[in-house]
Amino acid sequence: MKYSVAAVSLAMASTAAARSITVYNACPFTIWPALFTSAGGRPSQPTGWQANSFTKVTFDVASDWDGRVWGRRNCDFSSNPGPNSCLDGGCNGGLLCDVNTGTGVPPATLAEFNFNDANNDWYDVSLVDGYNLPMRIDNSGGCHTASCPVDLGPNCPSDQKGPFDSNGFPVGCKSACTVDALAGNTVNNPNCCTGTHGTQATCPASGVRNYSYFKNNCPDAYAFAYDEPSGTALWTCPKSANAAWTITFCP
Repeated sequence: MKYSVAAVSLAMASTAAARSITVYNACPFTIWPALFTSAGGRPSQPTGWQANSFTKVTFDVASDWDGRVWGRRNCDFSSNPGPNSCLDGGCNGGLLCDVNTGTGVPPATLAEFNFNDANNDWYDVSLVDGYNLPMRIDNSGGCHTASCPVDLGPNCPSDQKGPFDSNGFPVGCKSACTVDALAGNTVNNPNCCTGTHGTQATCPASGVRNYSYFKNNCPDAYAFAYDEPSGTALWTCPKSANAAWTITFCP
């Protein structure tokens, strides 16, 4: 259920019963959350907004919604309203991410949901696109908490560390795949699970550079594209619980 490449047709608003998502910024600095809908109808919440420290918003999505939420750091939309408006996590469209292509620029920690299942809600905190903010997903259904509560920037392996803010502090930790993609090396790549490494069997965690750094620090997060065998990447909650969800940045 990975959404690292979201290229799907978007449905109009669903008539299914609404579900609640709260996005809370517990960081001691401003962030700019973003919202992307893959399926199930677009919620009324804007696709991007400014979240000052210790503020939250709550909105409804359809019970068959499929999408992601992430945070953006160090943004300035005044002169360059596009994917480079933010130091990390930026999107096509600027403050309001484009509803078709605004999935976010790595590195970005993602909260991913797929409610479009008859029996279960599926959810995860994903580091497939790298890391830029600590994150936790709680729910009211008594189901497992998905999380990456650790700041992975400062101790990130050197070739994956960054970007850096104006003080030289690393505000992200890129995935090995992102580093390779920037170098133009994505064909038959074990870090990206592409080509001859394009299946779970041919793309084991052992072949992904610095997998253990991400997984050891954030065991309850999705650390690479085929992390399901870890047993602590992808989570479910019974549909019958009709859970409300809370995404907390900097928990």
